[in-house]
Amino acid sequence: MKTPLATQLRPHSLDDFVGQDHLVGPDKPLRKAIEQGHMFSFLLWGPPGCGKTTLAKIYAESLGATFFELSAVSAKKADVEKIVHAQSDTQKILFLDEIHRFNKAQQDYLLPFVESGEIILIGATTENPSFEVISALLSRCRVFVLHEHTPEDMHEILTATNIHIPDDAMEWLIVMANGDARQALTMLEQTKELYTDITVDYLKEALQSKHLRYDKKGEEHYNTISAFIKSMRASQPDAAVYYLARMLDAGEDPKFIARRMVVFASEDIGMAQPTALVVANEVFRAVETIGLPECAINLAHGVIYLSESKKDRSSYDALRAAQADIGAHGNLPIPLEVRNAPTKLMKELGYGKGYDMRSKKSFLPEKLRGKTYYQGNGSQ
Repeated sequence: MKTPLATQLRPHSLDDFVGQDHLVGPDKPLRKAIEQGHMFSFLLWGPPGCGKTTLAKIYAESLGATFFELSAVSAKKADVEKIVHAQSDTQKILFLDEIHRFNKAQQDYLLPFVESGEIILIGATTENPSFEVISALLSRCRVFVLHEHTPEDMHEILTATNIHIPDDAMEWLIVMANGDARQALTMLEQTKELYTDITVDYLKEALQSKHLRYDKKGEEHYNTISAFIKSMRASQPDAAVYYLARMLDAGEDPKFIARRMVVFASEDIGMAQPTALVVANEVFRAVETIGLPECAINLAHGVIYLSESKKDRSSYDALRAAQADIGAHGNLPIPLEVRNAPTKLMKELGYGKGYDMRSKKSFLPEKLRGKTYYQGNGSQ
């Protein structure tokens, strides 16, 4: 069986690892942990093809640990039991890919072994672990956030293949892969096998290969969810339901879809129809309690409701404008009249003095008075 190009090129040390300098650069946390031989459980949260599996293997190998690897998509409790009871003269590290796919019972079973240190857990996820990892397990793991590879990272990774890639093909491949090194290497490998030479046209042809269809961790995942969101935003329920059905048919996690709907309800509908958030949350709850295949009906119900709702991004825009001012001005002094005054000294200093809930005077910091963030409900 041929080893995939992405696996062949997988680095075995941090010196050969490309990207994630905020974690593995000089004096950064993962590098220091490896250099100091510090063993602890952690989660790697980041987009597809950013190096999560590679970092886990480098960590285990560098610390001389026994490395076990499972995918939460297919792993069962019995698979974890085998690792727990496996004989080993060194510390056991369990790398659990897509840990967000482990259900609560499976995570509960794993917890005491992580808590005791019998197993060092490294979980990898493309989803926010706050949503999918039980709080007890999450509290025992440090979370490292990884970023998608930059174009410069991608160029370095692709150059390391020693395959001749013309400049225009290199640029096309980097843009198409969107920071996913695994996707780029897979496209390159498929094209090389089919056409020998690498050109933009051949890359496009290879992209149609059945081997590169919808991948829940790849580009098509993001293309489809983007089309789904934009269809709801444009109030096109037919298109939105189509992309919903397409994702479900491809095996997409329905909770991922429902979460995006909850975000959409506040970001794109907001104050135009505040009940949209209530509906979206209830759809998410239905997905959690009912599950597939029946929860597809709940999703469709919610998608059509959100698509046909009026749209208003004023609350979202207000948040972003306020965040921009915080970024530009930092923590400006809060006016005395709206400060908390729990002590006599604070009251003497004027904290809370003159506060009137009916006042028309702005309670913004002095430098920002007159600023309007929220442009809805006639404030324009």
